[in-house]
Amino acid sequence: MGTRSTIAIENADGSVTGIYCHWDGYVSHNGRILAENYTTAAQVLELIALGDISSLAPEIGEQHPFDTYHLSESEIDPRWAGWVSAHGRDRGDTGVGARTAHNWRQFCAEYGQEYDYLFTPGAGWQVSNHRGVYQLADALQPETETE
Repeated sequence: MGTRSTIAIENADGSVTGIYCHWDGYVSHNGRILAENYTTAAQVLELIALGDISSLAPEIGEQHPFDTYHLSESEIDPRWAGWVSAHGRDRGDTGVGARTAHNWRQFCAEYGQEYDYLFTPGAGWQVSNHRGVYQLADALQPETETE
């Protein structure tokens, strides 16, 4: 079972655009990757442009096989481990594009996820785990881990 999350950006008008991520949504994984690798609005928008994703990684990467169980070890490119796996780009799914809602609360209500991440240009990342909303940088500190 995946630890589901959403990844979103706040738009200038207060609306929120974002995507769903199926795996590893907890703060010490997806939160850390977002905080360390998606630090500008342009990077976040590039990620969100992929639509829903299976797993987050430090790099957007390129189209690659979604499922590698049928490939031999020599056919698997090690770079794929560091690339995002996207439902549309890599598996060919349709109807998985980013969605926009009036606000973050409305956006998050659509899913059934454990963690929600919101990037606000000029203010950085926040995370919600349904017990509260935290600055992601604070949530990544060992003494205040929100998992």
